[in-house]
Amino acid sequence: MSLDVMLADIFPSDRIKMNLIDLVAYASDAGFYNLRPRAVVLPVSEEEVIRLFKLAHEQNIPVVFRTGGTSLSGQSVTDGILVDLSQYWRKATVENEGGSIRVQPGVIGAVANVYLKKFGRKIGPDPASINAAMIGGIISNNASGMCCGVSNNSYHTVQYLRFTLPDGKTYSTEVKEDYARFSEECPQLSAQLSAIRQQVLGNEQIYSKIRKKYLTKNTVGYSVNAFIDFAEPLDILAHLLVGAEGTLGFISEAVMQTVPDYPEKATGLLYFPDIYTACQAIVPISDTGAVAIELMDRASLRSVEHVPGLPTIIKDLPEGAAALLVEYGAPSKDYLNESLAGFQQQAGNFSLLEPAAFTSIPQQQALLWKVRKGMFPSVGAVRKSGTTVILEDVAFPVAMLGDAIVDLQSLFRKFGYHQAIIFGHAKDGNIHFVVTQSFNSETEVQRYEQFMAEIVELVVNRYDGALKAEHGTGRNMAPFVETEWGGAIYEIMKTVKNLVDPYNILNPGVIINPDPQAHITHLKELPSVESEVDKCIECGFCEHKCPSRDLTLTPRRRIVVRRELVKLKQEGNADYKKLLDQYKYQGLDTCAVDGLCATVCPVDINTGDLVKRLRKENHAAWNNKLALMTSKNFGVVLKTVKTAVRLGTAVNHTFGANTMTKATRMIRKIAPSFPLWSPQLTGAPSTGSINTTGIDATTKVVYFASCISRVMGDKLHPKASIMERFVNVSHKVGVGVILAGNSGKNCCGQIYSSKGFTEAHSHMVNATISELWAHTNEGAYPVVLDITSCTYTLLNCRSALTDENKLRFDQMRILDSIDYLYEYVLPRAGAVKRKNHIALHPVCSSYKIPGLDDKFRKVAEFFSHKVTIPTFAGCCGMAGDRGFLFPELTRSATALEATDVVDRKLEGCYSSSKTCEIAMSDNTKKNYQSILNLADECLVL
Repeated sequence: MSLDVMLADIFPSDRIKMNLIDLVAYASDAGFYNLRPRAVVLPVSEEEVIRLFKLAHEQNIPVVFRTGGTSLSGQSVTDGILVDLSQYWRKATVENEGGSIRVQPGVIGAVANVYLKKFGRKIGPDPASINAAMIGGIISNNASGMCCGVSNNSYHTVQYLRFTLPDGKTYSTEVKEDYARFSEECPQLSAQLSAIRQQVLGNEQIYSKIRKKYLTKNTVGYSVNAFIDFAEPLDILAHLLVGAEGTLGFISEAVMQTVPDYPEKATGLLYFPDIYTACQAIVPISDTGAVAIELMDRASLRSVEHVPGLPTIIKDLPEGAAALLVEYGAPSKDYLNESLAGFQQQAGNFSLLEPAAFTSIPQQQALLWKVRKGMFPSVGAVRKSGTTVILEDVAFPVAMLGDAIVDLQSLFRKFGYHQAIIFGHAKDGNIHFVVTQSFNSETEVQRYEQFMAEIVELVVNRYDGALKAEHGTGRNMAPFVETEWGGAIYEIMKTVKNLVDPYNILNPGVIINPDPQAHITHLKELPSVESEVDKCIECGFCEHKCPSRDLTLTPRRRIVVRRELVKLKQEGNADYKKLLDQYKYQGLDTCAVDGLCATVCPVDINTGDLVKRLRKENHAAWNNKLALMTSKNFGVVLKTVKTAVRLGTAVNHTFGANTMTKATRMIRKIAPSFPLWSPQLTGAPSTGSINTTGIDATTKVVYFASCISRVMGDKLHPKASIMERFVNVSHKVGVGVILAGNSGKNCCGQIYSSKGFTEAHSHMVNATISELWAHTNEGAYPVVLDITSCTYTLLNCRSALTDENKLRFDQMRILDSIDYLYEYVLPRAGAVKRKNHIALHPVCSSYKIPGLDDKFRKVAEFFSHKVTIPTFAGCCGMAGDRGFLFPELTRSATALEATDVVDRKLEGCYSSSKTCEIAMSDNTKKNYQSILNLADECLVL
């Protein structure tokens, strides 16, 4: 019986992924190994996992769990069955007034902190990847991070665990009865765990070594400190699972104790002449109460010195310089000032290149931390094309850190890693070093093998440090676990694995691996593909922002598949054509090209731009000619669409509200590319009655209504167009309006740019800028658009303009309706009738236009007593017309956001893009309207 048939007995077909493109996409994580799974499955319950374990035992197939896929040591790749927990395991519940949080493995760490923020708490682990890393990986890797040190890592903050063992038995340390049940059902395992505990307690050498090793960060091997810290076998096993990297069981739920999230913080970047001098300042600064001290060498700073907003001194630092990112946190300003005063008393003893300066401005602090957290991917982006990025993670005694780093730099020179960088959590003696390495020849592989051998010698034998401080053992350190721990303790670890997973089904080869060359097997190649792709190191920081993440591919996976396509084509492999065909729907058609991936990518990769270019390359010559023709005759196109929408509205009015939806659904069965009619569509009312001459205003704006606003009406208010709303709002506050675009011949060009029709887009935006130049009296009045995505498109059209229009563009001010409400309407508003509670859906472009999302919230707060922005608010997937062509994309993209608004009692839901309002209304069963509607309804003449 084939694997797909056996899996179909456990999972429905939509939760089994066995297409070539899925297997390729999941073959990589953030580490430097590549293993193509035989299948990817998405369970929804413990029962399904238990049945999967049974199948794995019967067929001798490895099972590996993955959540965020940000693991760096090869823990979440397999050639067996990969279990994706990122989609159906996202439940989080704050308990004990924020003192604890109950989480499933698919909860993103930063999302857990969002839930806890109003209680002034956060989870203890704070890895650099916290915005993408999920609880399953955070616990399974015993993650720590910037501020948590040893005491607040996953091991010490997990209060209760619920887990399933490979034999299918499930236990929870929260349930008292499970302690006795565990001993009854698993007598041998329970007894052996107790026996090992007695062995450890009775052997002073083993006991002392374990205690000493865990005084600093250490994630090498299993968490054998559990044998010292706990007496009950179930507690011991539960804490062995923390940091076990999925090799001992499936963690389905955890209750984590939280730590204070200090409201007052001060952050500063301190510059030193060399890294040794910087290291000498670590202990004195730590003694003043700093909660975080992050070390960055000159090479790492060079990789980020281009980031806008960073201090200019970074570019001018001498060769060999280093910096410490220092942060203090306190419950009040008085306590914070005491800590800063303590620092100033010590500052005279430091050899600083310039006086220390601390900021408490959140935006500046966020920038400094964003740079630090994105340092690994940033370095990867400047590597030589075709090389792989390797991030190692070691810890030394803090007092010896400077000497250890000097020795480490000598190894870089010895093995030719001239672009290597060093950064890390200096407060804990934990540093990361990054080297770029090609694996395309045996010589290069041998160079890496020899380098790693000397790293092991340096860390373990010379400095008695830890080969892995927080990233987990993984495949790259599994061969050296015994070297670090010694034979006796390594035997304990092997015994644990054999007792719990005797058939070696769960993540084989990770942590316990007898192969001395496991760390140089299944290495990932990063072939040169294209500029957008080559910078990516597959860190996965982008994935949580992608609207298609639960439907098809994410930006990272799109790039992984692009790389495999290049490899298959070069090899002449027959799978190339199959993969290319599958890429059309998963990679291109269902990409919303919203660009939100770039807002969280440390190196600003906009996968949407890549997809636009690929769409452009896929166009036949006649496609481009047709697009250009429609661009030149846009007025005719617009009238045709307007007529079609009005006819559809009339059909629905005559034969029933869902007639057009049913009809277009039938048509799509024959012609899948035919757009689906949305129940939210209605024809725009006549704009002939709009009067813009009834007010004598000294302040005037040019209103460029979007083509959508000219075509589509408002289902809730069918007689009031968005254009009329805009004029009403303007007149209520005494602002004059000049209407542009009445000819209907021009638009922002988004419809062409998103599909890669370059010539059509260029023609359109040049015509539009020329028209607006005339309407604005050559730039004298600002231009206002009523759809944010149109605003963003027009703001970024300069490269497509002629030289003459570039000069015009530079003299014009283009505003979004949100800008307009914030800058022109709110300061002039008189009486306001505020709503009680409303919800907002910020569109993608509002995040990409600096400060616009903040203005959106402030405008809403001006007109309402309470404003809710859902925790999972993100791209709705509409992308202009994607939702009409691929409605499954908007359903998937809005699913989480919908759960946050569906049961709320709201007086209105608002956004700033008509098509996004359609998508949100369709999928949340709430009526979303333009923010201009809110302003018009609340402003009193």
